[in-house]
Amino acid sequence: MVGHTASDVPPTMAVKIFSAGVAACVADIITFPLDTAKVRLQIQGECLTSSAIRYKGVLGTIITLAKTEGPVKLYSGLPAGLQRQISFASLRIGLYDTVQEFFTTGKEASLGSKISAGLTTGGVAVFIGQPTEVVKVRLQAQSHLHGPKPRYTGTYNAYRIIATTEGLTGLWKGTTPNLTRNVIINCTELVTYDLMKEALVKNKLLADDVPCHFVSAVVAGFCTTVLSSPVDVVKTRFVNSSPGQYTSVPNCAMMMLTREGPSAFFKGFVPSFLRLGSWNIIMFVCFEQLKRELMKLRHTMDCAT
Repeated sequence: MVGHTASDVPPTMAVKIFSAGVAACVADIITFPLDTAKVRLQIQGECLTSSAIRYKGVLGTIITLAKTEGPVKLYSGLPAGLQRQISFASLRIGLYDTVQEFFTTGKEASLGSKISAGLTTGGVAVFIGQPTEVVKVRLQAQSHLHGPKPRYTGTYNAYRIIATTEGLTGLWKGTTPNLTRNVIINCTELVTYDLMKEALVKNKLLADDVPCHFVSAVVAGFCTTVLSSPVDVVKTRFVNSSPGQYTSVPNCAMMMLTREGPSAFFKGFVPSFLRLGSWNIIMFVCFEQLKRELMKLRHTMDCAT
């Protein structure tokens, strides 16, 4: 992104895509329990039976899940999550700079070109990676403690059952809210990170290194959570719903509003922020360092030959 020092070798598009995919997978593995807690808190309220477990807070949800369903349940859906990051992050983050250059007409990228790049890469990533999102959410949401037997026994079993019972379109269920969510996240996350990093470096408040990347990632994570939370909750509810439960995405949102009130759209806000904030820190720091080291390695190998 912006702010490379003179000694840095500019990373190629292939290096950016590879670094983004690896960094996102590392971040996902570390923060996945927070994402599972977020999903459970977001769908709380759908099941109105008295026997349903009530989750309280991030830590409470994680502890309750670990005690009642086992620690492994915190990582249910991780394979689909990693598949999602390989497709989502590689495209939306790895291609961001390249697409931004396409929209840039002057010497420096304008805010408009940054937003256009975020819209484009975020939209493309959703259409390609939506099936992994559907499977991830379904596996995170299902519980064997109450109600019917879990719908899926694993990641690939979920792909097969969804495709055979709901058709191939079932794997793209919730594309509209997820597209909206990811466009918001991509634009807010990448543009905020880019602008914050650029401001810190240009004003000489911080050098283009780990502390700068850390601060920029925290600010980007908070801004992204605030703007994306309502559509994220609706997306989770709709994607996790059984066929016929909601007639459409707006119907899902209206039922949430009438049954649970406006606060329902911010369920799981704290784990969402902890997840996005920590995920951003790990991902962006790893991404910046990995692409830098890969280019140094390539430069060293070129010099040796």
